[in-house]
Amino acid sequence: MSDPLSASVAPERLSQRELHDIDAYWRAANYLTIGQIYLMDNPLLREPLRLDHVKPRLLGHWGTSPGLSFIYAHLNRVIRARDEGVIYVCGPGHGGPAMVANTYLEGTYSELYPDITLDEAGMRKLFRQFSFPGGIPSHAAPDVPGSIHEGGELGYALSHAFGAAFDNPDLIVACVVGDGEAETGPLAAAWHSNKFLNPARDGAVLPILHLNGYKIANPTILARIPEDELHALFIGYGYEPLFVEGHDPSLMHERMAVVLDQAMDKIHNIQNAARGGSEHSSRPKWPMIVLRSPKGWTGPKEVDGLKTEGFWRSHQVPLSGIAENPKHLKLLEEWLRSYRPEELFDPTGAPFASIRETAPRGMRRMSANPHANGGLLRKSLDLPSLQDHAVVAGQPGSMKAESTKAMGDFLRAVVKLNDVAKNFRIVGPDETASNRLQDVFQVTERAWMETILPEDVHLGRDGRVMEILSEHTCQGWLEGYLLTGRHGLFSCYEAFIHIVDSMFNQHAKWLDACQDIPWRRPISSLNYLLSSHVWHQEHNGFSHQDPGFIDVALNKKADIVRVYLPPDANTLLCVTDHVLRTWNRINIIVAGKPPSWQWLSMDKAVVHCRAGIGIWDWASTGNVGEPDVVLACAGDVPTLETLAAVQLLKELAPNLAIRVVNVVDLMTLQPKEHHPHGLSDKQFDALFTTDKPVIFAYHGYPWTIHRLTYRRTNHNNIHVRGYNEEGTTTTPFDMTVLNGLDRYHIVHSVLDWVPELKSIRVGLKQVMDSKLVEHRAYIRAHGQDMPEIRDWQWVDERASKSG
Repeated sequence: MSDPLSASVAPERLSQRELHDIDAYWRAANYLTIGQIYLMDNPLLREPLRLDHVKPRLLGHWGTSPGLSFIYAHLNRVIRARDEGVIYVCGPGHGGPAMVANTYLEGTYSELYPDITLDEAGMRKLFRQFSFPGGIPSHAAPDVPGSIHEGGELGYALSHAFGAAFDNPDLIVACVVGDGEAETGPLAAAWHSNKFLNPARDGAVLPILHLNGYKIANPTILARIPEDELHALFIGYGYEPLFVEGHDPSLMHERMAVVLDQAMDKIHNIQNAARGGSEHSSRPKWPMIVLRSPKGWTGPKEVDGLKTEGFWRSHQVPLSGIAENPKHLKLLEEWLRSYRPEELFDPTGAPFASIRETAPRGMRRMSANPHANGGLLRKSLDLPSLQDHAVVAGQPGSMKAESTKAMGDFLRAVVKLNDVAKNFRIVGPDETASNRLQDVFQVTERAWMETILPEDVHLGRDGRVMEILSEHTCQGWLEGYLLTGRHGLFSCYEAFIHIVDSMFNQHAKWLDACQDIPWRRPISSLNYLLSSHVWHQEHNGFSHQDPGFIDVALNKKADIVRVYLPPDANTLLCVTDHVLRTWNRINIIVAGKPPSWQWLSMDKAVVHCRAGIGIWDWASTGNVGEPDVVLACAGDVPTLETLAAVQLLKELAPNLAIRVVNVVDLMTLQPKEHHPHGLSDKQFDALFTTDKPVIFAYHGYPWTIHRLTYRRTNHNNIHVRGYNEEGTTTTPFDMTVLNGLDRYHIVHSVLDWVPELKSIRVGLKQVMDSKLVEHRAYIRAHGQDMPEIRDWQWVDERASKSG
């Protein structure tokens, strides 16, 4: 294959001393990497290697590691020479041992883990702990200094990198993309992040595509396509690709130094032009590097007569079965000694000073850069007064409002108040206005670095709203933004947030792991607004109707996840204010956008949201003692249908004592010992009784409520109505009918389960059934819901009598 740089490499870019020291650093990192994978004793080979020095279970990945350390060594040179602020995002999934090796050489690892000392004893512990019970994972997990990206699942490195660079003008994010990762859909979309990076305001991302040719057992696509196609691909993505390829270390060091300097020069030229006051009318062509090096570089060339270096056999552990094959033990020792450890580590086991000095100092070390521990930089948002944005409600159900539009007005104020700090962004797949958050466009635009036409609206270079039709990229941007110390919100249609289920899982695991790492400072919470939800997707049909993301969230640790189902605008505002103040959480808010009845004043909403759950006395009937039935609701549409059912029951069974319980914070239903927001059994029983029927109208799948309450005293009396995977293109009310969540079915359940209504049960059921038949016929004749549904309004009899 041709070498695009062979004719242009300037000789002597590195002095002989620099070349020697960088190569020594690289050899040391490779030695430490192999030691972590294989050794549990004899870390410096002070004696011949024996089987008892080798781990019984060989875990970890060698194939990508030498390339990662090669890049790390050369970034260190650039940082020192130019005094750059750089963090390293390691995309290859199992690059953990290389990242640990480099942070150990920089000294950061020992600073944060004092028992892992820079000597032989510390090296022994370093080796033993890797992928070992009671030790550390094989990825660049949260316990690795400098990491903001674990890489356990492929595809997200580049979107994380750009998220970190937004609003960080002095930061360069070096993002290594493995050629296996480059085959994923999320990564393919993330290349377009350069269309949103403003050189006048943001930092820079330097993508480094590391082509070592193979995945676990197959070639990679980008490593095999012709060079001209590879070049054209990245030109088409809007980058200026720079190529480094070869096998010989000394030549590769020179080539990498040249190209890395070129890339840094180009980045600073772009930024200087943009920040010098000249108007940048077109998006710049940011540089990126394509590094082509052998898989398992510097490892065994062959094992058992089979090609290993430069082939997929070096992907994980090139020498396996050591206990059964003494030849492999000998090969392992020869491999380790090929790095000449006596030239790398002094008699105490510490790296020689010349090697340590190739790394930057202090916070310029990539493993010590505060941006990679974003809680160090995090500052609380300035938030507006809730009362200034309250929906002024009179009696419950006396007015309508668009809940998420009220939230948009609140977010408009958040953006404005934090305009100077520039530490808050809204991301979403082209749904900011669709989800009724459009008031934010009064104070900001959508970020956009491409051509802006005269007829375009709300596009600008400095927008705080970022929209791209890739939920993966939105999620990755926001995660990178939060992990480097800022705040944000992800607005999405409820059904399609499932696209990022796996990314959500990874972030939740990251937060959970960070709780056990004292030096990891808390970061702002990942906040979701899920609107255009299942009950408001009657126009788009079955494909858009899915409330199951809540259930994905509930699988995570209780102290990480929160789920909020505000029933109206003021409760939505209270919840929004709350989640923007939290840290180390994932907050899910589900709220509808159409005009809907408002139930609580702001003062009452604040009290209700602080509790997370409560009795709505104004909607309940009968005396203040024990009810005959509890009607519970969680979600805006379930609340509406519950109150409509209450009103029907008042007419049909006026002596029935009904207690209405509304749930805003879903986690209150769990026992207190399972979730910090959970109710004690005594509190739960006070709300739901110990022996009365509970008819629970719920936003999502009914089993979720049973799962949360199965250990409660009265669980056998809890009967849930929710989404039952029935949907189509129909009317709003018919969606509830199809799933049995409507007012008529709720009355049915009350009639079924309340013994006091036995004498009138059959007659009232017939009335409800007649209403359902009438509804079905009406919508098929008129294409809309019946007037009594469309025009329904809560009637507060007590208020009208007192008036």
